[in-house]
Amino acid sequence: STLEPILARVLNVGSDGPCVMALERTLNARLDPSPELGVDGDFGPMTQGAVIRFQTENGMPDDGKVGPEFWRKLGPLVSEDEPVPDPEIVNRESFERSPREPLTGLPFVTCRAWAVTDAKSGKLLWGENEAVPRDPASTTKIMTAYVVARLAEQDPAVLDEVVTFSESADQTSGSTAGVQAGEQLSVRDTLYGLMLPSGNDASVALAEHFGQRLSQSHAVDPFSSFVAEMNRVAGELGMDESHFTNTHGLTDAEHKTSARDLATLGWHAMQHEVFGEIVATPQYGCTVQSVTGYERNLFWKNSNRLLGTEGYDGVKTGTTGAAGACLVARGSRGDDAGCRAEVRQC
Repeated sequence: STLEPILARVLNVGSDGPCVMALERTLNARLDPSPELGVDGDFGPMTQGAVIRFQTENGMPDDGKVGPEFWRKLGPLVSEDEPVPDPEIVNRESFERSPREPLTGLPFVTCRAWAVTDAKSGKLLWGENEAVPRDPASTTKIMTAYVVARLAEQDPAVLDEVVTFSESADQTSGSTAGVQAGEQLSVRDTLYGLMLPSGNDASVALAEHFGQRLSQSHAVDPFSSFVAEMNRVAGELGMDESHFTNTHGLTDAEHKTSARDLATLGWHAMQHEVFGEIVATPQYGCTVQSVTGYERNLFWKNSNRLLGTEGYDGVKTGTTGAAGACLVARGSRGDDAGCRAEVRQC
């Protein structure tokens, strides 16, 4: 691998980038069973957990640090993903799901804040620290997608508009849809790239595409205009503990929301058919085009593993060092009551 000389000279891989992507691919290949890490270049808690597991299994200090001894034990890097299958094959594939989980008693959670709402009415049922502002990580993207879903409800042709990814979108750190500068997708496909692999790049591309039409002033850059719309919509929904400074959820001191605000947002977002269809999709393939003329296939798996269990149909995961692991989930009891609930853990 051309990355090996670089990796051999560093004590750790940093927090994001191609070195982390190579690490994630290789951990997926070396560990049995595979941790099934998303190859997103983000050295978050799941990647660190896989590192610790590899260290433990190979008699190394389980400190989660990636240094020379770790690289020697890990062996040759897997620097490239397997060939991407044709989108038609990807999108036709069906999956067996585990039996529905019984919903009895209080939720079993290890998080610092959570909320449960009735998904028919959106009414808050229970919670703990549900009004405390916290880092939302990539659950931020629920609002990013919701803003676009509202535009598409007004004009369905919006979903067929072509989004051209900029250098700024391409270079956004953290989890990625893997779309490069100058490549193009429809808005619909970009939403899949936003919500399934949790593409930070897709969130910036959507903001840049729609920001100007949402602005009252051409003097404001499109990204800032889109974020302003996110905050306006949050106010409209009564999300009093929320303030957004970006579209992706990378840590910022002023970027916050609460468990009950995310439950409120999740309820409203799931009223949109396109949004609900996207977040319930286990995997998705599409073809990206380029302004220079080439095409290539993309293949995304949904980071929400709850979709493998009957009764769950969304919504979004999120992970950063500051936020920990976050989840906005919607599940059904499956009895005559048909009770549905949304839970956010962080």
